[in-house]
Amino acid sequence: MILPVVFGVLIIASVLWEAFETVVLPRRVSRRFRVTRFLYRGMWLPWRAIAHAYKKPKPRETFLSYFGPLSILLLFAMWAAAIIFGFGLLYYSSSTRDSTHPTFDTCLYLSGTTMFTLGLGDVVPHTWFERLLAVMESGLGFGFLALVLSYLPVIYQAFSRREVNIVLLDSRAGSPPTAAELLRRHADSDHAASLEQVLRDWEHSSAEILESHISYPSVSYFRSQHANESWLAALTAILDCCTLLMASVENGPAAAVRQARLTFAMCRHTVVDLAQVFGEAPPPDGQKRLPTADFQRLTDALKKAGFRLREDSDAADKFAKLRAMYEPYVEALSQYLYLEVPPWILASEITDNWRTSAWGRISGLALAEKSGPDDHTD
Repeated sequence: MILPVVFGVLIIASVLWEAFETVVLPRRVSRRFRVTRFLYRGMWLPWRAIAHAYKKPKPRETFLSYFGPLSILLLFAMWAAAIIFGFGLLYYSSSTRDSTHPTFDTCLYLSGTTMFTLGLGDVVPHTWFERLLAVMESGLGFGFLALVLSYLPVIYQAFSRREVNIVLLDSRAGSPPTAAELLRRHADSDHAASLEQVLRDWEHSSAEILESHISYPSVSYFRSQHANESWLAALTAILDCCTLLMASVENGPAAAVRQARLTFAMCRHTVVDLAQVFGEAPPPDGQKRLPTADFQRLTDALKKAGFRLREDSDAADKFAKLRAMYEPYVEALSQYLYLEVPPWILASEITDNWRTSAWGRISGLALAEKSGPDDHTD
């Protein structure tokens, strides 16, 4: 029985190679035909469609947040089932010489108990070929368990490092983060060094996101703790801020402007490469993130904060060219991953996440800051 042997070997080899590329190989796989890729897209697209039916943002984000962890478990389950099926075919190909387990169901049962090293003993291999297969499959079972135990901590470490940087941006750029708020909160000369440091930190943070999300694309599906925060929103706000410093702001701190060029290059590299990883081409006619009314409010807010803006045609052309370098890719990732992209400036003031609590919309400290110390009496 040659066909069961051929199909069994092909299935086992394909799964092992997929697991190697997904877990062990620390680089992007350019091969388009990948079972893991089709599995993720096949699960994510209907999952996203179901989430779109939710009217309220909070239940929708909760539903979307389950996909990342569940997809990893389903991936492991698919690999295990495929290996069991492949070895079942190999057992079945040798069962013609032995009448102990002639049916394919029994061969699958033998494969499953061997894969998970149960050792029940009700069905045992008899020929030397079956014993060799049992030893190989039990070894793969131990290796598969080690693969799971080593893969999950790496995924959650990458997720935790990413979320720390996003949370740190909350008090610096608002919730959700915007370029207008980031510049406004660092407008005075005392905060010029802080603005440079924020951009420097996000140069490193975007590099970490690029490396971790290319090596382990499943991390991209993990949602942030708050509905108004995401890694894509943070990268977009930083890119917007760098664009303003490089093209529009005339009196920006020199050190911050130099750092903005480096941070822009790294963040742009991140969004473009991740769009390629998911096969999402930038839309030819992207949505206008900065309509005329918002642009006017943005310039008014920056001028009010103390920034002088360039208003000549060269500055406008540079501003448009810089936006075209990243906004289409941001929009492509936003549509695919169902992540909301923040505006350049908020339509109305929103309370930062750090000011809120489960017992009230605004914490006591935030109330004290809004009303002022003179408004409170003992």
